[in-house]
Amino acid sequence: MAKLNLDRQESEFLNNTISHWEKHHLVDAEQAEKLRASYEVKGFDWMRLAKYSFWVALICGVVAVGSLIVDDAVINWLKSLYDTPDIVIAILSAAAAVGLFYLGRKREKLYPEKIFSNEAVIFTGVLSTACSIAYLGKTFDNGSGHYSLLFLASVVVYGFLAWRMGSRLIWLFALVSLGSWFGTETGYQTKWALYFLGMNYPLRFVLFGLLSVVACHFLKNKKWFSFFWELTYVVGMLYLFMSLWLLSIFGNYGSLDVWWQIKQISLFYWGIISAVVAGGFLLYGLKSKDVIAREFGITFLIIFLYTKYFEYFWDGTNKTLFFSILALSFWLIGRKAEKIWNISTKPGPPAP
Repeated sequence: MAKLNLDRQESEFLNNTISHWEKHHLVDAEQAEKLRASYEVKGFDWMRLAKYSFWVALICGVVAVGSLIVDDAVINWLKSLYDTPDIVIAILSAAAAVGLFYLGRKREKLYPEKIFSNEAVIFTGVLSTACSIAYLGKTFDNGSGHYSLLFLASVVVYGFLAWRMGSRLIWLFALVSLGSWFGTETGYQTKWALYFLGMNYPLRFVLFGLLSVVACHFLKNKKWFSFFWELTYVVGMLYLFMSLWLLSIFGNYGSLDVWWQIKQISLFYWGIISAVVAGGFLLYGLKSKDVIAREFGITFLIIFLYTKYFEYFWDGTNKTLFFSILALSFWLIGRKAEKIWNISTKPGPPAP
């Protein structure tokens, strides 16, 4: 029988699980040894190398195109195409996108093991789609400056393609486009003023991220959304916590000129609010075994603490004292987490 090939983290997890089963007499020693012998640690993560290689290839391709454009001969050729109607470019880009999506879909069926090369083809199709939508917007532009509608169109197009092709990569672009639409639409509605309903951009996106997370909570058990649920949850949390982090630094100020004139200590309450939200998600994740909430909570709690430290205390605080307080704080968090874990894993009373 061929052995299961695992990476080191997966192997350590299985070792700990089997040891736990053996300790509590769920399996005997002989069964435990058979289970341990059924897998091995792989020597090198070729899948990860492939993933990074394809992403580097895409980046290098973009750089190559940029370098090509700088060339004088190419610039002169592009100038000759300057009068090409926007609708023609939009149609050509759309045709290229259709061809790339068809090719990517076909490759997924013929070569399902080539995950990252297939995704690279689909990613190029996504870029072609964005180009098509942009030039379509230029074609019908009436000078209103309401280009947030292009992002809204992107949400619809990417959402349909993601559902039709079962692609999380395209769904990711739909979520990014949704956030872009929200930001530009709120700006357009206020004629690009500094505030929308009294909120600057970070505070608006805190609300946007919070609504995204709440929506994920209600859609968690919906079968039709299950394929995209985890990615949507992660992106919603990113919107929420990145916005909270920016809010803890800039507060609800819409102008950098005004922000430079105030003392950073006057924004301390935004830092407290951000830390409380992160701590709340951490505790919720521990109690409900929500890994995503737990990881975002602990990660951004650390980020918030370090941000405030560098803002307020780096020059004036004894480094040993600060890190001692930090160590004590996380030791207390660890004690609390350990207690919750012990309670959650404690076996219930025997059945009558």
